Amino acid sequence: MESALPSIDNSPLRQRGPKAGVSTHCLGRPPRIVGSVLSKILVVIPTFNERLALPVTLAGLFEQQLDVDVLIVDDNSPDGTGEWADEQAQSDPRINVLHRTEKSGLGMAYIAGFEWALERDYEIICEFDADGSHRSLDLGQLLTAAEEGRGDLIIGSRWVPGGEIVDWPKSRYFLSRGANVYVNAVMGLGVKDATAGFRAYTRPVLEALDLSGVQSQGYCFQIDMTYRTVEAGFTVAEVPIVFVERELGESKMSGSIITEAFTKVAGWGLTRRRKQVRRLLSRTP
Repeated sequence: MESALPSIDNSPLRQRGPKAGVSTHCLGRPPRIVGSVLSKILVVIPTFNERLALPVTLAGLFEQQLDVDVLIVDDNSPDGTGEWADEQAQSDPRINVLHRTEKSGLGMAYIAGFEWALERDYEIICEFDADGSHRSLDLGQLLTAAEEGRGDLIIGSRWVPGGEIVDWPKSRYFLSRGANVYVNAVMGLGVKDATAGFRAYTRPVLEALDLSGVQSQGYCFQIDMTYRTVEAGFTVAEVPIVFVERELGESKMSGSIITEAFTKVAGWGLTRRRKQVRRLLSRTP
């Protein structure tokens, strides 16, 4: 068995990142303050063939001395990711592993993780990439924003002031930027980075949404969840992060993921605009 991951200080005070500028989009009721600085927090990390990257990612998370648990949701990785995660979980109570029998996509992996978290009374549930694209250093900012009640869903955003992308090819940069411009033009969500996969959900959001009805994947899954969150009347806040292009393993981006997002966004946008028109007409004397 490989060397254990770094231990963390068991102090009751949880280390958090500095307060950052937050762009907040609000619909409906005000955001709920989660509670004390001792909220029960889970970081969900989906994996498929991330054997090289995952050890680095977990070490980075625990080096931040954040009082969090981790759930690795592995889609039967043939490279041994799941087996390695099991070995770590045997010696580290912070690490949990959920095995799925087949690769059914990022969205379904997160849904499985959300349901696992809700069954175990976690108050804040985070999305986090296994490949090193999300900096552990930035996680504290999302948790601080959630615990201070600045939003029901906190998004680590590349596109708000202070956000940054490192080492992306121009094609990826313009794809992400264009996708978010398209989403806002069609759907009017008011969220600058609706495709972001670095997030912190407060428990009431995931309890209120019909997770069984979510079938989207990849980019589209993140847009779908943002749309459902806003439509349910919850608040969304964005904090700036630094997004780093992965150094280990292979990207899971594909043409089918892009096509799915383009077509579904058009349908959601039409539905959302119709609802807005109906609400406007219902208020007209």
